[in-house]
Amino acid sequence: MKIINKVAVLGGGGRTGNYLVNQLLKEGFSIKLLLRNPENFCIQSSQIEIVKGDALDIESIKVAFQDCDAVITTVGQRKDEPLVASLATKNILQVMNEYGIHRYVLLAGLNIDTPFDKKSTKTQMATEWMKTNFPIIQEDRQKAYNLLEESNVNWTQVRVPFIEFKDTNSELAVNLEDCLGDKISAYDIANFMIQEMTESKFSRQSPFISAI
Repeated sequence: MKIINKVAVLGGGGRTGNYLVNQLLKEGFSIKLLLRNPENFCIQSSQIEIVKGDALDIESIKVAFQDCDAVITTVGQRKDEPLVASLATKNILQVMNEYGIHRYVLLAGLNIDTPFDKKSTKTQMATEWMKTNFPIIQEDRQKAYNLLEESNVNWTQVRVPFIEFKDTNSELAVNLEDCLGDKISAYDIANFMIQEMTESKFSRQSPFISAI
C-alpha cells in the first residue's frame, strides 16, 4: 500500500472536522484543507495548506487533491443549502481517478442502507425517521453510497450514531451489520477514520462505530 503523507480533507471547518484536523496534525500528516470560508478557520499549522472552494465545484476539488495521497471527508448537509452528498461524491471520485489517488474515508450517518445490513429495530427506526422527515436528503445520501459501490476506489464509509463533541477516548464497538451503541465522541471518530485510512481494514465497506 502506498505510504500516506499528505491528506486532502473536506469538511475540516465543521465541528467533527476540527477534531479530525487536529488529530491528523498530531500524527504528523500534511493536510490540504478545502474550506468555503477559510477566514473562519482557527487552527494554525505549517502542516496545513488551505484551498478556498466548495466540494460541489470540481475545479476546487482538483486544486485540493493535487499531490495528495488520500482523501478524508466529514462534509455534511447544511440546512437550506444545495444537496451535497451525491454531487460531492461524484466530484471526489472523478478527481481521485484522474490523479491516481486510491484511499478515501468518509463519514456518514447510521441511516445509510447497504445490502449487508442486519439493522436492529432501534437502528431501523432511526433510519425510517430520516427517510420520513428528510426524504430528499436521505435519497441523495443513498445515491452517494451507490456511486461508491460503482467506483473502483478503495473507500470506507464510517457510519456513526449521535456525536458528542468532546475529547473522550472510549472502547469502540465496530460492526458491519448494525450500530451497537447510541453515541460516539468526535475524538473517537477522528482516531478511527485516520487509523482506517492507513490500515484499510474495512476496504469498500461501511462499518458502524459507536462507544461501548
